[in-house]
Amino acid sequence: MVTNKLNDLVFVGFNKNILALDRYTGELSWSWKSPKGSGYPALIIDEDRLIVSVSGYMYCLEPTTGAVVWENELKGFGTGVSSLASVRGGSSSGHAAQQQVDAAAAAAAAG
Repeated sequence: MVTNKLNDLVFVGFNKNILALDRYTGELSWSWKSPKGSGYPALIIDEDRLIVSVSGYMYCLEPTTGAVVWENELKGFGTGVSSLASVRGGSSSGHAAQQQVDAAAAAAAAG
């Protein structure tokens, strides 16, 4: 069974391609191929977005469908393998910790 829940997906990138696999079965959920650039894609999950860089071309994909949300050629900045970072990207434990901090701040402001 192919899933469309973000928590049930694993993302793989190679040869300009991004694949979303069901983390329990390995079944392909969706695939996307970069129309520009070549080689190894760098990728990061940024909560509800999958950010992909292929040889200097940047794309934002909707992670449960692979639909392109936006793209940016980053003209004038060169090409090659990118390093990606985001305050929202990273481990789920980091996200959970941030949610706790936000909830504590909201409770302090309300009370």
